[in-house]
Amino acid sequence: MALNNATIQKAKDLLNIPDNYKVLFMQGGGTGMFSAIPMNLIGKTGKADYIVTGQWSAKAAKEAQKHGKINQVYPKLDKYGKIPEQGSWKMDPEAAYVYYCANETVDGVEFQEIPETNGVPLIGDMSSNIFSRPIDVSKFGVIFGGAQKNIGPSGVTIVIIREDLMGNALSYTPTVLDFAIIAKDNSLFNTPPTFAIYAMSLVFDWIINNGGVEEMEQRAIKKSSLLYNTIDQSGEFYTNNVEKDCRSRMNVVFRIKNDEGLENDFVKEAKSFGLIGLKGHRSVGGIRASIYNAVLPEHSQRLVDFMRKFQENHQ
Repeated sequence: MALNNATIQKAKDLLNIPDNYKVLFMQGGGTGMFSAIPMNLIGKTGKADYIVTGQWSAKAAKEAQKHGKINQVYPKLDKYGKIPEQGSWKMDPEAAYVYYCANETVDGVEFQEIPETNGVPLIGDMSSNIFSRPIDVSKFGVIFGGAQKNIGPSGVTIVIIREDLMGNALSYTPTVLDFAIIAKDNSLFNTPPTFAIYAMSLVFDWIINNGGVEEMEQRAIKKSSLLYNTIDQSGEFYTNNVEKDCRSRMNVVFRIKNDEGLENDFVKEAKSFGLIGLKGHRSVGGIRASIYNAVLPEHSQRLVDFMRKFQENHQ
């Protein structure tokens, strides 16, 4: 109980969470929330809007279709790498909520602004960028995030929910996914993932001691800018196909002359520089540099130095 309460308070302090929101620690990861969100929220009208900008929001929309009528607010994109202008979105006036993924890790697409929903509850999957920048929580109905990117080890999912949105779960919602029940028992309805919550608490201490989410944002800008500038100045040796206004600060994706063999060489040679985990997601290939909070600016600089050396050797 004491650990839960202390960790919740640290999350509230870091994100300035208003008093009319509950912080829950749940299980099932972001994928579990793909089901929990519609089961808890769609019952009001049976309808919801989904903004699909990459693989994770697409999976969330597909899962939500099991529980109600889902409207994708613009036609399916030919390829992921942009966010259509909000003026082109066709919103359902009867939607119970609007859902989006704030950062698409596979496709390297990140919202730099919060979507405007004109009072309809906004649901944000922030699994990969929560605590990397300040957030105006009051603009959201629900924010959730799996821990394993910026919060701690996998096994716990943080859910920040406005109190008035609880208590309307569909009748078949599993008890462990019912936000109202979890909130009533202060996230202790069942045995919690204690170690994961403890590690989360330590990570929150680290963020607080390193300048809070404001400093995390400045570091993210610096780290990602180093990489994008190197890509853009490489004479198309390296290419990033995401529109510049929605390039991710967390996941920098790029190709190397569209040459898979060269990309494999890049991954292998990078290891000798102490650089690992650079292979792109298996569904898209290429290279992906994930630069979450724990990655420091000097680490990004080390990758940039290697990228320049690799280009010199393989031009």
